[in-house]
Amino acid sequence: MKFHDMFPAGGRGIIASSDSSGNVNIAVYAKPHIVDDKTVAWGMTEGRTWKYLKENPNAAYLYMNPGQGYSGVRLKLSLKEFHESGDMLEKVKKHTAEIVSAAAAEAVKHVAYFEVEEIRPLI
Repeated sequence: MKFHDMFPAGGRGIIASSDSSGNVNIAVYAKPHIVDDKTVAWGMTEGRTWKYLKENPNAAYLYMNPGQGYSGVRLKLSLKEFHESGDMLEKVKKHTAEIVSAAAAEAVKHVAYFEVEEIRPLI
């Protein structure tokens, strides 16, 4: 199965992160923007996930495929970098405006790029 095919439309995603003290956060996130077979990206607001990733670059992502049952994928991630401008940020903002709202798109201030360190099935 190709990496891109692991995230069918209509599923649900969650990112887990923690700060340098071990305080944990989870947040609902869309499916990732696939950069290549080892790199994914998400747009981020200046919320807790973004703040925690600045302290601790390790994160995990869970994607539940649409439909009944428990199929999907889990990713172990390591933050590579944040960008505050560029084509990917504009792409993310446009997509967010289309599927959520213009206000939600305006709140997106960063693109976080992650290295995919491990891929595991949901179950």
